[in-house]
Parts: sequence; structure tokens; C-alpha cells
Amino acid sequence: MSFPSLQEQLDVITANTVEIISPAELEQKIQHSLKTGAPLKVKLGADPSRPDLHLGHSVVLRKLREFQDLGHEAILIIGDFTAMIGDPSGKSKTRPQLTAEEARQNGASYFEQASKILDPHKTTICYNADWLGKMTFADVIRLSSHYTVARMLERDDFERRYRSSEPISIHEFLYPLAQAMDSVHLRNDVELGGTDQKFNLLVGRDLQREYGILPQVCITMPLLVGTAGEDKMSKSLGNAVCFNDLPSDMYGRVLSIPDNLIENWCRLLLPHNGEGRRAILEGWEEEPRSAKRRLAREIVTQYYSTTEAEAAEEHFDRLFVHKKAPTEIELTLFSEPELPLVDLLLALGAAASKNDARRMIQQNAVSIDEERILDIKAVITLSEEPKTLKAGKRKFFRIATAANS
Repeated sequence: MSFPSLQEQLDVITANTVEIISPAELEQKIQHSLKTGAPLKVKLGADPSRPDLHLGHSVVLRKLREFQDLGHEAILIIGDFTAMIGDPSGKSKTRPQLTAEEARQNGASYFEQASKILDPHKTTICYNADWLGKMTFADVIRLSSHYTVARMLERDDFERRYRSSEPISIHEFLYPLAQAMDSVHLRNDVELGGTDQKFNLLVGRDLQREYGILPQVCITMPLLVGTAGEDKMSKSLGNAVCFNDLPSDMYGRVLSIPDNLIENWCRLLLPHNGEGRRAILEGWEEEPRSAKRRLAREIVTQYYSTTEAEAAEEHFDRLFVHKKAPTEIELTLFSEPELPLVDLLLALGAAASKNDARRMIQQNAVSIDEERILDIKAVITLSEEPKTLKAGKRKFFRIATAANS
């Protein structure tokens, strides 16, 4: 197989990385690949602790895709077994463990979602329960003998918890060892991960050496800052843009990021050789609003299509620039001719509770046919002619009596 030159590959591989352990070994592995014609085996692990992938996951997935484009073998590990242990990375307390069924259910859609970035026809997908689940207790004891407690406590989160007398369960020590066994089993050349995975990646490197395998090169990628501009992207923090978000929601959430994230998001989330990426990087400081709109279109296009990205932009402009209702709103019919506004918001799913509905009304966030409703005790009269109800900035509903059907 023909590969790009050593320098061409290094230019692509090293872009946007935080750390490579070690650059000299990476060069040696690429040179060996060029000499033998054998592709590098590049591994990325993903524990299905949640069923959805977000743009933060795409940073390492895009680096894996770059290895694919260079002609190397991409291996995506679905950590259905290690998810039952729970990755302790960055945690201040023991992480809840998933059942085998929960881990498999969450992992079921991972490959489909990851294929929005990876070439599915050139990706090897593995479930680590296939080998970890076959290990006996004697195997685990032998595995544990290769690492010391002192080495484990070098890990930042373990050290913090140990010094502050926070409990550390023994099974958490097994997580990096189990993930390292993936590298032993696969005999991969390179492993990718976020900066929070550095310790786990290094254990894999150490364990390969213990088992007589040429140690993997570890490449860490930056953690993507979430839409609020402060913490790393996380669904639990409510600052995530997910692969499966609707195009209009994805577009709007990207536009919500602070201007100072435009360059970073562009470099981490768009293809390194893309025309859109170059245009954004060249002009974002002079025209941040235009650059952000271009970034939002490019990201939606990656996960959907150009047509849907343009439709998402039109939808956003109609709602927030021109202050008009969407062109298509599903009609909801009610049998009652009159309903308290609080009950109506709850029935439509516009509010999570009656208290939430009252709060929305008090905050001037509810209108019917563009007329603000400020009375929390308001009763809405419905007719055969549909009315348009707006709740908050983005929720629109068409409502009428059942007689309209």
C-alpha cells in the first residue's frame, strides 16, 4: 500500500495534539510502516456510560479519521466490559457501575454515531467484553501483579482522593489495567485519548512492554470546552452539542458559543484541509458573527447535509432575527374548549411542572398569537381556528379544539 511521506503524515498526525509519547517512536513506527507497507493499528476506546456522543467525542474521532485517510487501520473499542467498572478519570468519588445490559444498550448506537466521522468500511469495531469477560480470577491476579499501588496513586485523581480521605474502591484500580489489556490483546501501535485519559494510555503502554509487545505511542487530544465557554463539554453539565441533535438545535447551540471559542472549535471540529475551516480561521477576528454562522453550517453539514444546514440557518433566522414563528408547526388538538394556561403548557410539554409553567409566565416568556400572557391564572379559550403558542425563545405550538379535525 502507498502512504504519504513521513513528513506529510507527521504534519497531519501532530496537528492539534496536546502530547505525543513519544515523537521519536511515532516516527519509527511510521518509517517501519512505509518500509513494510503495513498500516499502523490505531486504537480509540469509548466507554458507553451514556448513549449519546457529543462534539467533545468528535475531537479524538476526527484524529482517528485522519489516520484512516493516511491509510492506517482504525480500531474503535466499545468498552462494554470496562463500562461496568466505571472510568475513575477526573472523579472525586466512586463512579456508579453499569450493568452488562445497560452497557450493551448504550454501546449499540455508538458505531452508527461514530460513522458520521469515521469511514465505517475501514473501521474495525470491537467489544472488550469479548476478551475481558473470558478472564478468570487467576488471570486478574496475574494481571494485577504487573502494577503497584504506588504507581496507581501517581494518578492525579487517585492522589487527591487519597490525601483528602475520599474512598477509593479496589475495582477502580482495575479499570486502567482492564483498558490496558485491550492494548495487549490488540497489539496496537498507537492509542488516542483526551488529556484526561493520559494515565490509562500510559498503563496500556507499560503493560504491552510487560507482555513483550512493542509499546504503543500515546497521543492525547485537548478536551473541547462546552457551549458556555467554561467547563469541558458534558451532557450532565448541559453544555453539549450531540451528534443526534436536530439540525436546527445543533445550529443554534453552536451559535451560542462565546466568540473566543470560534478558533478553537474550528481547529478541533473541522477537517484540517477543509475550505470552510480555512475561511473561518482567516476572518473570525474581523467578523466573528459571520465566522460563527459559517462554523455552525459546517458542523451541521458534517452530521446531516448542506441542505439541512441551510434549512437550519433559515429556521434560526426566522425565529431569532426576523422574530417569526417557524413555517411548519405540528397541530395539537384538545377536546376541552377552555384550558388554564398552566395546564396547557404542561400538556404540550413546554413546561416540566406547574411551577415551571408559572415561572415561565411570570418571566414574560409565554405568548399566544404574539400577545404576551402575564396572568398565571389565565384561561385560554380554544376554537377550530388554530392559535400559535410560543413558550420561551424556541418552543412553538399550534393549538385548537378537536372539532377542527
